[in-house]
Amino acid sequence: MQRIGVMTSGGDSPGMNAAVRAVVRKAIFHGIEVIGINRGYNGFIEGDMWPMNLGSVADIIHRGGTVLHTARSEEFTTPEGRAKAYSNVERFGIQGLVVIGGDGSFKGAKVFHDEYGLPVVGVPGTIDNDIAGTDYSIGFDTAVNNVVDAINKIRDTATSHERTFVVEVMGRHAGFIALKAGLAGGAESIIIPEKPFDIKEICNKLLRGVKRGKLHSIIIVAEGAASGLDVGKDINEITGFDTKVTILGHLQRGGIPTATDRVNASLLGSKAVEVLLEGHTNKVVGNRNSKTIFYDLEEVFDNKKELNTELMELANILSI
Repeated sequence: MQRIGVMTSGGDSPGMNAAVRAVVRKAIFHGIEVIGINRGYNGFIEGDMWPMNLGSVADIIHRGGTVLHTARSEEFTTPEGRAKAYSNVERFGIQGLVVIGGDGSFKGAKVFHDEYGLPVVGVPGTIDNDIAGTDYSIGFDTAVNNVVDAINKIRDTATSHERTFVVEVMGRHAGFIALKAGLAGGAESIIIPEKPFDIKEICNKLLRGVKRGKLHSIIIVAEGAASGLDVGKDINEITGFDTKVTILGHLQRGGIPTATDRVNASLLGSKAVEVLLEGHTNKVVGNRNSKTIFYDLEEVFDNKKELNTELMELANILSI
C-alpha cells in the first residue's frame, strides 16, 4: 500500500484533528502518502482532495472541529454518487481509506467497499459515544466536560435566585452525555432516551428537596428523551417553582479537546493505519479496557451500545 485517503464525516467532534494528525504522520512514518479528502463524502465525489504532508497537520492537535471540514452527503447514498467517488479513487491512486465519523459514515464506507473493494477502516468520532464495540469515541470526553462546565455556571445563578434549571443536552438516540455529565454535575434528575421517566416522580423529588432546605435543582434532559422546554413547563405547572430552561445545543461540540480525547484520537488514528497495512478491511478501531483494538464493521450495525445502568442507579442515590 503506497497511498491512502483520510476524511472526517458527519457531525464534527473535538479530537478529530488529533486523529487526522495521527493518520498522516503514522502513514508518512511508514513511507505511505496521504490524500486528505475535504468535506467528507461530498469532497470524495467532487474530487476535493489534496496530498498531505507533515506540515499539513502541524499545530492542529489542540484545535476543535476538523481541518478537513465535514458534511453530510445525500449523493453518496446513490450508486451514481459512489461511482463518481470511485473515479476519484482511481484518479488519485488511493489504495485504502480511513473514515473518521459515526455509524452513518461507517455505513457509507462499508457500502463503498462492498461495491468497489477499496479497503476501509473506521475511526469512531462522535460526541454521542454511541458506537458499539468501543468504550469511548473521539469527542465524548470533551463534550461531557463542556456540559459539566455549563452546569457549574448555571448552578451559581440557580443558587442565587433559588430556581430550578432544566438543561437540555445532545443525544438524539443515546443518553451517554446526559448520564455522565449529570452524575459529574450533581444533577437531581437525569432524563435519557433509554429509560422511561415519570415527570410527577421528578417533581416529587424536587418538592422533597425544598422541604429539607435545598436552594436549587438541576435537571438534565437528553434531547432524544424529551424537550427541555416541555419538561420545564411541566415542572412549573406541577410544583409552581420558578423554572428556567437552558438548551446547550452545539456549544457542546466545540472547544479545545481534552487530553483524554487527544490521546484517544492519536491512538485510534495510528491504529487505523496499522490495520490497513496489515491487509485488513471493513474494520473499526476502538478501545476496550484501556487497550486499542480493531473489530468488524458489522459489530457497529448489528449491536446497540448499552448504557452503564450502575451509573444511573448511583446518580439517583447520590441526588436524594
